[in-house]
Amino acid sequence: MSLKHALSAQLAASSLVYSTDGGRMCPACRHPVAACVCHAKPVPKGDGVVRVSRETKGRGGKAVTLVKGLALDDGALQALAKQLKAACGSGGTVKDGVIEVQGDHCDKVVGWLGQRGHTVKRSGG
Repeated sequence: MSLKHALSAQLAASSLVYSTDGGRMCPACRHPVAACVCHAKPVPKGDGVVRVSRETKGRGGKAVTLVKGLALDDGALQALAKQLKAACGSGGTVKDGVIEVQGDHCDKVVGWLGQRGHTVKRSGG
C-alpha cells in the first residue's frame, strides 16, 4: 500500500463523521453526547443545607415541590429523585440540579430527607 493510501486510511479512521452506533457524537472528544467527557459538569458546591420549597409560578396554578442544594452528581440525583417520587406517590423530574416533585409534598419530603441524614430547611412560604 502506498503512503497516500495509508495516510487517507488513517485520516478516515480518526475523524468520525457519522455513526448510528452511539447516536449524536461530541465534536470535541468523539464520544456519544450522553457519555461526553469534555463537557462534564462539576458537582455543585453548596452550604450543606437542602432547601425544600413549594412553587406554583409558571405552572398554571399547579403546585410543585422543589428540592435544592443537594451536592450530588447527576446519576445520584436521578436515583434520589426516583426514591422521592415513589415516597410521595407522585411524578416529577430533575432540572439543572433541582428535583421537582409534582404536588405539595413539602412536609413529607423534609421528613424523608431528614431520616436519611440530610440537613433540611423549609424555604419560602
